[in-house]
Amino acid sequence: MNNKFDALKDDDSGDHDQNEENSTPKDGEKEKTERDKNQSSSKRKAVVPGPAEHPLQYNYTFWYSRRTPGRPTSSQSYEQNIKQIGTFASVEQFWRFYSHMVRPGDLTGHSDFHLFKEGIKPMWEDDANKNGGKWIIRLRKGLASRCWENLILAMLGEQFMVGEEICGAVVSVRFQEDIISIWNKTASDQATTARIRDTLRRVLNLPPNTIMEYKTHTDSIKDNSSFRNTKITL
Repeated sequence: MNNKFDALKDDDSGDHDQNEENSTPKDGEKEKTERDKNQSSSKRKAVVPGPAEHPLQYNYTFWYSRRTPGRPTSSQSYEQNIKQIGTFASVEQFWRFYSHMVRPGDLTGHSDFHLFKEGIKPMWEDDANKNGGKWIIRLRKGLASRCWENLILAMLGEQFMVGEEICGAVVSVRFQEDIISIWNKTASDQATTARIRDTLRRVLNLPPNTIMEYKTHTDSIKDNSSFRNTKITL
């Protein structure tokens, strides 16, 4: 990966897990280790806006994932593969992260950026996501960076006006196309999903004939696929 991204990798990138697997502590030591880990994570400093910074309504976390195409992905292997970049609480903190991140259009291979509210993992099975779904828009190459920036700025600026329904957004870079999606909590709330769709059209300035597809996470779990085979639309 680009050094810009490597510099943002969180300490919780999973490197320490390998060391833990290689050692074989006794049960009592294991329990103590788990207890210490839980205590240290609970003591982890909360992310708050700095002095004179502009607070966001919610804290958000950037994540990154990359996998080998064609290799089946279980939820467990997916969770191990996804890396937390960092969490921010203000407009200024967001730009500090974003200005050093590789743009989606410059990513290679099978890569995803995720931006989710703090405490929500970008996984179908997360409690905040399991009853929800997402709007999917497929993009021809060259549009992902602009659309991703417009989408996340609209999300951070609370332009969707659907209360706490928005969970996060994803940009998925693939070989022949790119895909952006926005996730919400309640797939059965048609008024909310319609408002999200209409706001997406506006903030992304989508042509009227753009194909937008809504997919529930329940369906994604059933067919183990984030996206159906709709055609490229932009």
